[in-house]
Order: sequence, then C-alpha cells, then structure tokens
Amino acid sequence: MIELNGVTKIYGNGSVKVRALGPVDLVVEEGDLVAIMGPSGSGKSTMMNILGCLDVPSSGHYSLDGIDVSKLRDNKLAGIRNTRIGFVFQSFNLIARTSALRNVELPLVYAGIRGGRRARALAALERVGLGERAHHMPNELSGGQQQRVAVARALVTEPAMILADEPTGNLDTTSTVEIMKLLVELNDSGRTVVLITHEPEVAEFAKRVIELRDGQIVRDVRQQQVIHA
Repeated sequence: MIELNGVTKIYGNGSVKVRALGPVDLVVEEGDLVAIMGPSGSGKSTMMNILGCLDVPSSGHYSLDGIDVSKLRDNKLAGIRNTRIGFVFQSFNLIARTSALRNVELPLVYAGIRGGRRARALAALERVGLGERAHHMPNELSGGQQQRVAVARALVTEPAMILADEPTGNLDTTSTVEIMKLLVELNDSGRTVVLITHEPEVAEFAKRVIELRDGQIVRDVRQQQVIHA
C-alpha cells in the first residue's frame, strides 16, 4: 500500500542545508490505521507532505498503491492527489459561501468526473451522518459538523488512503471523540487511514503508532485500539 525506502528530505542548498527527514523506511499495509506523532520539528509535517504527494523526496523512493511517485512531475502528482488520496485538515478548508454538498463535490470536479457528482457527494455526506445538512453553509455548522463535511469530501473520490493532518486540532473534546470514532469506523470498513497528531489521546484510537524525532523513526508499535466502530 505505502512503502518508503530510504526516503530523505533536505531543504536549502550550497553550504546551508537542513535534513528535515530521513533516511526513513516505512511500510503501511492496506487497511491499517496509523498515527504519526512527534514534537515540533520532528519531521512529521515533512512526512505528511511526502505521503500526500504535496512534495517529493530528495532521495529514496515512495510507492503508493504500487506506483512509484518519487519522481513524478507536478501534473502527475496532482492526479495522484485527486484520485488516490483523501485529505482532512485541521482547519477544515471548506469554502465559506458554498454549501456542504458543493464542498464535497469539488474533488470530483478537480478529478474531471462529470456524471453523478451530486449523487456521490450526497452519499458521502450521508455516510458521515450529515445528509440532512447537505444544503447548509459552513457557518451554519458546528466545528465537528464542518470536519464531518471535510471527511465526506475526502471520501467522495473513493481514495486508496485518507491522510488526516491534526484533524481534531480545532475541536472540543466531544467533537474530537466523534471525529475519531468516524475515522475508526471508516478504517474498520477497509479504508487505510494515516493520521498526523501530537495528541496521545488521539493516537490511542490508532492500531499502530509511529513516533518521529529529528527526522527519524524512533518508535513503531502496534497497540490495542481503545475505541472500535
């Protein structure tokens, strides 16, 4: 599913170079739920950018669903992002003056899908329990509901992986638990989920916890999930 072999990321050039990541070797199997943790500057944001095809390694190889994406050009990376990865961000990233339904439709537009977009978007909203809120604007929804819309948007293209970057960072405790239960439910139904977080209580929902420090993996453990769908 996901395989990193000797992946590094170095920023800068000449005499001023900073190694932000690696070398890192990592395999994430299809259907896993992985939490990637680490303090500020540990390399987790860099890893997220590479896993999400928002950036490419300086060296090494990254394979996603059997495709080596390490050396792809920008247009090819965009195609991978649009069809194989569903993103969930801390700040929701919803378009303010656009309905929940239209927000969820947008990845289908970017992917060039013409027919059945509205039906697929509505089905995704119903899957996260917000079918009745399809025509509400983001400012008419709670923070937890907005993040549910974001999860529906991530699901609508049926991606190989959901990549969630601090998805509960802007939520209260109750909404945090609701969103994590939703991600666990999606994972239990077969979806691969990779979660970036700095919160141990959020990582407890994962099947596997990977800890980064100074760009290196220092801990990689399987654990018993506290919550199941």
